[in-house]
Formats: sequence, C-alpha cells, structure tokens
Amino acid sequence: MKKIKIIFWVATTIIFLMEAVMPLGTLIFAHEYFNAGTKPLGYPDYFAYTLIICKILGATALMLPKLPIKLREWAYAGLTFNLIFAVISHIVVDKNISYIIMPLVVGAILAVSYIYNQKIQSNG
Repeated sequence: MKKIKIIFWVATTIIFLMEAVMPLGTLIFAHEYFNAGTKPLGYPDYFAYTLIICKILGATALMLPKLPIKLREWAYAGLTFNLIFAVISHIVVDKNISYIIMPLVVGAILAVSYIYNQKIQSNG
C-alpha cells in the first residue's frame, strides 16, 4: 500500500506543478506570456484566463484527498478533456510534434495518478 501511495503522490504532485503552479506563476510573474499556448491556436485571451483558473482549481482538487470523491472525479475529467483538446488543437492548427507530445505525456501522468487513486480508494 505504501508503494501505491508514493506512486500516486509523485504523479499527482507532477500534475499539480504542471497544471496549477506553472500557469499561476506565468499569470503572476510573466503576464505577457499568459496566452502563449492559446494565442497561436487562435483562441481569444479570455479563454486563456478561463483555462488557467480551471486548471488551477482542478489540479488543486486532486491534491486535497479529503474532498468528496465525485468532485475529484470531475477534476480528473476536466483535466483530461483539457489535454485531449490541446492535442486535437495542435494536430489541426500547427502540427508541431513537440506541442502534440507534451499534453500526451501529461495525460499519461494524469492517468497514473487516476489509476493509483482508484487503487487507494478500493483498498480503503
């Protein structure tokens, strides 16, 4: 059980750092780059703000184990949809393989977090 929890927390912490801390840091310390990922894809600036807020809320929900299970499930779903649509957007718009691979890698880490969260829940 200890190994399962370690894998879960490492994966979840990586997700938190990439999906919450980095966007928040960009918004606070390098505001001129807040839309660097969405502007080239043709999305408006308000979408970048909304995306940052939702990513912060979702990743934070994963870090709070006392939250209701349903709320954490919604957080996993929201972050998954975000990553799926990022891949689709990059495939359709810029076709840059590194921009396509990055959300896939983050998605794989998110999947590890989800799978090990399920193992923790089933073991009590």
